[in-house]
Amino acid sequence: MKLSRHQQRMGHKALIFSGAALASILCLFPFYYAIVTSLREGKDLFRVSYLPDGLNWGNYLNALMESGIARSLLNSITVATLTVGLCLLVSITAAFALARIRFRGRKYLLFTILCVSMFPQVAVLSGMFELVRFMGLYDSLGALVLSYTTFSLPFTVWVLTTFMRAIPVELEEAAIVDGASTWTIITRVFAPIMGPSLVTTGLLAFIGAWNEFMFALTFVISSGKRTVPVAIGMLQGASQYELPWGTIMAASVIVTLPIVGLVLLFQRRIVSGLTNGAVKG
Repeated sequence: MKLSRHQQRMGHKALIFSGAALASILCLFPFYYAIVTSLREGKDLFRVSYLPDGLNWGNYLNALMESGIARSLLNSITVATLTVGLCLLVSITAAFALARIRFRGRKYLLFTILCVSMFPQVAVLSGMFELVRFMGLYDSLGALVLSYTTFSLPFTVWVLTTFMRAIPVELEEAAIVDGASTWTIITRVFAPIMGPSLVTTGLLAFIGAWNEFMFALTFVISSGKRTVPVAIGMLQGASQYELPWGTIMAASVIVTLPIVGLVLLFQRRIVSGLTNGAVKG
């Protein structure tokens, strides 16, 4: 029996919605189970149950007050915010030069920037460590800002250069006729138009700095200067079976909530930034 077009469309929609629901469950279930586990204590932590037994907030209070996660949250916010600010400031000016100014070797320079982003962190760890010690930034948040900015810049420069090339040249020419300087063109003309792309790249740089572990563990040794991933990794017990799993799960939920909030807050701009420039016209 041949299906009608309406039935075919309904079948396609049902297949798409089923796939989206399955993907959502696979992505959200670990976070949901972490929330359920964070609300338990004692032997209930090792009991398999997919529904919360009650609202026990003791693990959250322990994570924030006794385990020092609150201080680490402040450190992570400071480092990630400074990293995003430096990345966007340097990237938008570099993207303007690479997209608008003609000079010899521009393509090779852009290709080199892309190649730099392919190096794994462990490959440059020793060199970055020596640079941090030479600059006197060891055991400070400045070491993390420097290293995170170094690794975030290649990606942000490449992406913003691509978006800036899609902006009509006539806008820049009109600003030059009006007597605008280069900095005015970047901040008053290009920056508002590239708002979605700036939000997208800035959020990705923020997430990278927020979740980074290896540099934060290597360059900072003081407990009061640790970022959240290292602080969670340092939570210990008397043995493997006595680790504070409830506190660890609560801290993991606390750390994830700011990222979820930022994504929901800038959802429309992120979607616009990811799709802007995909269609040429």
